[in-house]
Amino acid sequence: MTSSSNNGPLPAQHGQFRVASLPTGPLQENAVLVWDAASAEGFLIDPGDEASKILAWVMRHGVKVRAILLTHAHFDHIGAVQPLREALNVPVWLHEADLPIYRAGAQSAERWNLPFVQPADPEHFMEQGQVFKAGKLELIARELPGHAPGHVVLLGEGLAIVGDTLFQGGIGRTDLPGGSHPQLMQGIKAELLSLPEGTAIYPGHGGSSSIGAEKASNPFLL
Repeated sequence: MTSSSNNGPLPAQHGQFRVASLPTGPLQENAVLVWDAASAEGFLIDPGDEASKILAWVMRHGVKVRAILLTHAHFDHIGAVQPLREALNVPVWLHEADLPIYRAGAQSAERWNLPFVQPADPEHFMEQGQVFKAGKLELIARELPGHAPGHVVLLGEGLAIVGDTLFQGGIGRTDLPGGSHPQLMQGIKAELLSLPEGTAIYPGHGGSSSIGAEKASNPFLL
């Protein structure tokens, strides 16, 4: 759905909105930047690692980040939160049900023998149906637990930032603490598969896809 450059895939266009993903760290977690092209205002989602690389990427796109939004709190999605919240001077939003996982980030990373900067607690907790606005961009938070207790997806016009719920050809793992396969599948069906088939999805790992493509070919959904 996007072309590539040395700085990650080029932004995808959804009307006046833009979405770019940047794989970071040893687990190649996708930081996602979504913004309104007219105002250049937007949000940084799941900055997982390599803070200086993410910051340079944000600056290159010229985006005025209004907040850091977290789909969930596994360590590979929050490793660059602290330096970036300080550099961008923005608040961090997370669903409260994932706060224990967030606070255990350093402990989780240690199991993988990976360096990690434990971020301070989020400034705000997001709730079901909460709307985040930047310019004319609106993202709606929808709860979709199963991979993590407080996992949310962020839905915009023609696009969905889905974290580790639905992937190109796969779904999120449910064998981690707080995981539930039935809960994840129920949430995917209710919150994602109900979207128009042309809706683009931007997962936390791997390439982008669409709701229609996953309905047609994802073996976990057939």
